[in-house]
Amino acid sequence: MEGSFKGILYPARLPTFHRFPASASVAHLVQWFWIPEWNIEPGRSSRQHVIAYPTSNLVVQGDAVEFSGPTTRAAYRDLMGQGWAVGALLRPAAVPLFTDNPAALRDQEVAIPLPELLSAVSAAMTAIPGGNTHDDGARRERAVEAFVAWLVSLECAASEEALLANRMMDIIASEPDVLMIEDVASRLAVSPRTLQRIAGKYVGLSPSALIRRRRLQDAAELARSNPTADLAAIAVELGYADHAHLTNDFRKYLGFTPSSYRRSVGGNPG
Repeated sequence: MEGSFKGILYPARLPTFHRFPASASVAHLVQWFWIPEWNIEPGRSSRQHVIAYPTSNLVVQGDAVEFSGPTTRAAYRDLMGQGWAVGALLRPAAVPLFTDNPAALRDQEVAIPLPELLSAVSAAMTAIPGGNTHDDGARRERAVEAFVAWLVSLECAASEEALLANRMMDIIASEPDVLMIEDVASRLAVSPRTLQRIAGKYVGLSPSALIRRRRLQDAAELARSNPTADLAAIAVELGYADHAHLTNDFRKYLGFTPSSYRRSVGGNPG
């Protein structure tokens, strides 16, 4: 299980939250699975802020399955009452299974009829084997196994183009010296125009937007985890021209400045 909180703006406010790596059988389709569970006091709510990973999610929650398209800005969700969700952070190769135009679903969540997936995951999450109400870990693992089994049943063999889209996302997400679309194109030995087309078909965002999201996620994580680090130094480390450019990106896409974010994390962690 992965414990990173990258992309989550206020980790201390999280409900119970787990990430599970994708098994080899679906690693070309899913980055990881994630399961939050919450039990909020009546009359109260818990607001979760995220800079979402710039790809789509397939989420089982309550009595529905939702496809969440790529996001263009920071987002939040208010949790109330008691509940859970089981989500799959999709790799680009999986997106055409659910939509042929991910750009049309930016910042949107749409319900899709997948009764077999809904039934299998819900049964795993609500089962109490042997009456053991503390079997949470095994219950979550069975839910992920059910999700994986459903994906395997689709018998999706990714095309070379789809796998290229996966490699594009891997490079952008993992190589901090990638700052422009040309950097990605050269690593993949394709033209920037080809990269633009692939990003539009399999992600729904431009390569430049993907690079910007990674830099914002990294900047937020560094500002939060290193409270005494100089913000101008963080800006330089992440390839921004200066502190002002980092601040402008924060304000435009997240709605606040790096310094105000750092104060809010330090002053109100929970």
